[in-house]
Amino acid sequence: MEFQFSEEQLMIQKAARDFAINECLPGVIERDEKQKFPREQITKLAELGFMGMMVDQQYGGAGMDTVSYVLALEEINKIDASVGVCMSVNNSLVCWGLQAFGSEAQKIKYLTPLAQGKKNGELYIGAFLLSEPEAGSDATSQKTTAIDKGDHYLLNGVKNWITNGNSASVYLVMAQTDVSKGSHGINTFIVEKNWEGVTVGAKENKLGIRGSDTHSILFSDVKIPKENQIGANGFGFTFAMRTLAGGRIGIASQALGIASGSYELSIKYAKERKAFGKEIAQHQIIQFKLADMATRIEAARLLCLRAAWEKDNNLDYSLSSSMAKVFASETAMWAATEAVQIHGGYGYVKEYHVERFMRDAKITQIYEGTSEVQRIVNSRSILK
Repeated sequence: MEFQFSEEQLMIQKAARDFAINECLPGVIERDEKQKFPREQITKLAELGFMGMMVDQQYGGAGMDTVSYVLALEEINKIDASVGVCMSVNNSLVCWGLQAFGSEAQKIKYLTPLAQGKKNGELYIGAFLLSEPEAGSDATSQKTTAIDKGDHYLLNGVKNWITNGNSASVYLVMAQTDVSKGSHGINTFIVEKNWEGVTVGAKENKLGIRGSDTHSILFSDVKIPKENQIGANGFGFTFAMRTLAGGRIGIASQALGIASGSYELSIKYAKERKAFGKEIAQHQIIQFKLADMATRIEAARLLCLRAAWEKDNNLDYSLSSSMAKVFASETAMWAATEAVQIHGGYGYVKEYHVERFMRDAKITQIYEGTSEVQRIVNSRSILK
């Protein structure tokens, strides 16, 4: 087993770290307060090749491995998880799904500009539309329908909690085409935001990751060309589950970044803040908190990297990605809360960042599979 990163991987990690400090940190508090989408930061990430990191170069991607992706995501999310989740969704859920299961025509038309993050000089990113008002953890209960009309499908329904909902140009939409077949009657379609009948709902006023735009998307008699169906009839649910397995590596890496950012700020503050005549880092109770943070974060990092390594080596990574997601997300929530405690009263103040980390961390336990659902997935896997 090799624990040393390659020179290229270390260069990618450094590039992501420099970008996060120089481009994401300025204005991050204001973007959070005003719920401002980080368009400038996402545009620059695309220029670095970070919006299509794992996409083959022939389709405009950077052709990097998943380990590099984990390293980059951790660095970005140490500073701004709103930027991080936009990057994760476009890479893990949209680009990967299209590259793995899309037709050649779909890859040329949609994957190439998505991997580059731009089209005709404008920002061009995607969104993944699975969740519905009555279909969150139970993704089989899809109410959105796509009725076969011969030369096209007619799409109707509502999707909610959609990251990049308003900023995306392309949606990957799961819809029921044959209700009698249950989950085997679900298909996946490529839908363009500017098509007639597509409506973007109001932006959600969220606890955390407030810079990312989360919306409901409504479809009313949207005509979908037959060539925009991904895979064969009934493949939609399998597409969603296989894509989400990789997506969990992205969210686990996001959680890892939030935890790491909380830890690094806690180390810095503990060496500066004095109480009872010495730096609080010299008090054993604070030392123990920092030691526990370091241990759990390293464990989360290794779980993320193992899942990434398995994916890069074409192994079954569904269990490892689920384990990484549940452990890293719970580590993020715990580490961010400890960071606020270490900072004391200052931890409750926005300018010290850790209160934002605590708010951002919570969603990593919920989206792309709640911690409860991950435990179901994991227990089924280990009891086979």
